[in-house]
Amino acid sequence: MVGCRLAGAWDDGVLGRCVAEVTGMTEVLLAVGTRKGLFIGRRRGGVWEFGDRPHFNAQAVYAVAVDTRGAVPRLLAAGDSAHWGPSVFHSDDLGRGWTEPARPAVRFPRDTGASLERVWQLHPAAAEPDVVYAGTEPAALYRSEDRGESFALVRPLWEHPTRSRWVPGGGGEGLHTVVTDRRDPKAVTVAVSTAGVFRTADGGASWAPANSGVSAVFLPDPDPEFGQCVHKVAQDPVDPDRLYLQNHWGVYRSDDGGGHWTDIGEGLPSTFGFAAAAHPRRGGTAYVFPINADADRVPAGHRCRVFRTADAGRSWEPLSAGLPQQDHYGTVLRDALCTDDADPAGVYFGNRNGEVYASADDGDSWEQLASHLPDVLCVRAAVIG
Repeated sequence: MVGCRLAGAWDDGVLGRCVAEVTGMTEVLLAVGTRKGLFIGRRRGGVWEFGDRPHFNAQAVYAVAVDTRGAVPRLLAAGDSAHWGPSVFHSDDLGRGWTEPARPAVRFPRDTGASLERVWQLHPAAAEPDVVYAGTEPAALYRSEDRGESFALVRPLWEHPTRSRWVPGGGGEGLHTVVTDRRDPKAVTVAVSTAGVFRTADGGASWAPANSGVSAVFLPDPDPEFGQCVHKVAQDPVDPDRLYLQNHWGVYRSDDGGGHWTDIGEGLPSTFGFAAAAHPRRGGTAYVFPINADADRVPAGHRCRVFRTADAGRSWEPLSAGLPQQDHYGTVLRDALCTDDADPAGVYFGNRNGEVYASADDGDSWEQLASHLPDVLCVRAAVIG
């Protein structure tokens, strides 16, 4: 069992070393995208070490991926410079050096009349070793066949007949989730705020809404074909057809790849939230971080708790051992909760207070890894050795 125990205060008040008692020498990389740069931590032999300054200083990092499919892990980061605009960078040496393509990796073709606001998602495909998907704002899907160095617009989704009726969510019109199927490279599911879930079975040539059963409480018709404000979708590790969905009010499960959704929110203190993640190996196990309400975006009951289901949403249990016990106001955003592929699994989340927490035992206990960071926008972790 790995249990991280802080050894005194952080060296510089923000980041430093977190010493853990650990059996085994699993090395894990944790990438934390914030409003003002990317922070990278590595756990070697039970010791967490973070760099003393951010990568992409002063850039908002909305998306990051740790691609371990090749012989050398590749990090991908979507920076958003207020001066230069958005870009996608990659590193093949765990962040020591970064490459930015000479031409923008993600850009809208001139005939679309659109310009890129930001990249919301970077997703290495489950069944194609060199393929990476990017989700953007305005809501669009891009596909790379060179591990994220260049991307092409998936036009059939951009030109979907419902697009003119998509409207931005509170954070913008972003395609923020991409789910691929390890059994079938042509099966891709995406989620858009606020258009809902769409899926393709033919490699992107055609797309259909997949929102049956998901409520849109803010619309006159609460059960539309599309227009739901889906916040995140996570895929079960054992059954790829089982998906978990955190909605703008409502937590759902699908057992048929998004064909129909069932409400599984009973037992949660609130069904509003942004984040959802699945365990890397245990079927039926997923995590959410409930928020009080859309008009009160703080942890449910002002308590810092991750909720876990081990039976596909039939019941939920709060996980709070080692987390702050006093009133807490750190909101966890849609991509700021993740798991790694260690055994036991690591579970991580960051919040808008600039705090990062980690569990090395499937969520049973937690330790704080960082504090006083800028707003945490996304976290990704993976075993790298």
